[in-house]
Amino acid sequence: WVFGTDHAGIATQVKVEQALADEGLAKEDVGREAFVERVWEWRKDHGSQIPEQFKRPGASLDYGDERFTMDAAYAEAVVAVFVALYEKGLIYRDNYMVNWDPGTRSAISDLEVEQREMQDTLYMVDYPLASGSGSVTVATVRPETMLADSAIAVNPNDERYTRLIGEEAILPLVGRRLRIVGDEYVKTDFGTGALKITPGHDPNDFEIGRKHGLEEISVIGEDGRMTAAAGERFAGLTADEAQRAVVKALREEGLLSGTQPYVHDVPHSHRSGQRIEPLISLQWFCDMEKLAGPAIAAVKDGRLRFHPDKPWTGVYLDWLENIRPWCVSRQLWWGHQLPVCYRGDETYVGAEAPGGDGWTRDPDVLDTWFSSALWPFATLGWPEQTPELRAFYPTDVLSTGRDIIFLWVAPMVMLGVGVTRELPFRDVPIHSVIQAPDGRRMSKSLGTGIDPLDLIDGGPRPPVYKEGGDFPGYGADALRFGLLASSSSQDVRFNEERVRQGRDLANKLWNASRLILLG
Repeated sequence: WVFGTDHAGIATQVKVEQALADEGLAKEDVGREAFVERVWEWRKDHGSQIPEQFKRPGASLDYGDERFTMDAAYAEAVVAVFVALYEKGLIYRDNYMVNWDPGTRSAISDLEVEQREMQDTLYMVDYPLASGSGSVTVATVRPETMLADSAIAVNPNDERYTRLIGEEAILPLVGRRLRIVGDEYVKTDFGTGALKITPGHDPNDFEIGRKHGLEEISVIGEDGRMTAAAGERFAGLTADEAQRAVVKALREEGLLSGTQPYVHDVPHSHRSGQRIEPLISLQWFCDMEKLAGPAIAAVKDGRLRFHPDKPWTGVYLDWLENIRPWCVSRQLWWGHQLPVCYRGDETYVGAEAPGGDGWTRDPDVLDTWFSSALWPFATLGWPEQTPELRAFYPTDVLSTGRDIIFLWVAPMVMLGVGVTRELPFRDVPIHSVIQAPDGRRMSKSLGTGIDPLDLIDGGPRPPVYKEGGDFPGYGADALRFGLLASSSSQDVRFNEERVRQGRDLANKLWNASRLILLG
């Protein structure tokens, strides 16, 4: 069991930026080098907490052989993998749809996005036909993005609209002519059955747009404000302000034919809590489709096994069989900086600095999960053929939770096979996730998380726990018993009574042992 931690790029950077903000500073005020030094200091002050949380309950590890994803040797492995995948054509740079987090000002992966149910308004907007023979009514919850529309789509089997395919409509408030295209993606029973296509601000519209060769217009910028492409009267507004202004303008022009309440899931950043803006951005991507094939085959032929088999094998396969390109670049300062340099139209990717003058290094860093995906072999000294690598790779078992099957398990399998040509492990038991007593996830920010040391030594109960005062200090044996007694194939709510039972049992065993040994 190789002990260690990853560098938690976004979460750690946010913590240090908050500390700077308390001093009235932003990271730009201190500069990148000094900011990274601050992060190392923060890790020095806080990094010992996790090892203690493993040591005290009695996890049997070699704590003197700890690994960290920003260690120098590990960083060499990260660069070597990035360069190798680039040379194979599996890593590339492209303008593509990403999940943009306005809070961290960075692209984030699909797996760092959480859906929150929200009450919105569905607006019915009339798009006049260019022929002058009426209009097409489109339903949307985000009228501010209509400024970037480049088409209207209808289902080719929808008899209401078949005759309109190939015609044009006029984009309200803008005047741009929009093609009316037929696409089976459009649901005939949603809204009016006619869908506005905004390739620059919706992932599904992006795919439709590429299929039909539509223009990609961006009217919301990386700062969450409307760009010049939105038009003079909307540029500079926040997305929420623009929505109100667009709705007002549509009403004034008589192009808003109705509204209705609409409850739906809205993507938010797990890190900043802000609403995700789907944007087309120039980023570095990994071609996951080519890497997914061997990872799928390994499960189907039985070489890689999930425990329990159902539902986790199906969950893993379903995700891999519908996988999208992985955006691996992050607009952060803490992490593995991309081994990429630019000079004019030239791009250089390599472990060593390029020769000659005029090169500028890409400021972005890699997604933390990219480096974490190399853990099974990078911790053992790869790319050097070390004694540890020969003795312990491939490993046997990965014990983990369901919440990181996509974030960590699948990438480890794909990159493990892609880089070493061997599966990184054979068996993946999926254990329970312990929730707060009210069923929410454990989180410091939500006031629902428990430090195991507080259960062992005694410490404050988080706000969510009904019993007042501190935990009494149950001891490590009691904590282990309580966790084992709670274990299940499904998620479980934390039950302090189980830990209390463990303490009582340990006391009885202790007293019985003393009686026998002293007698």
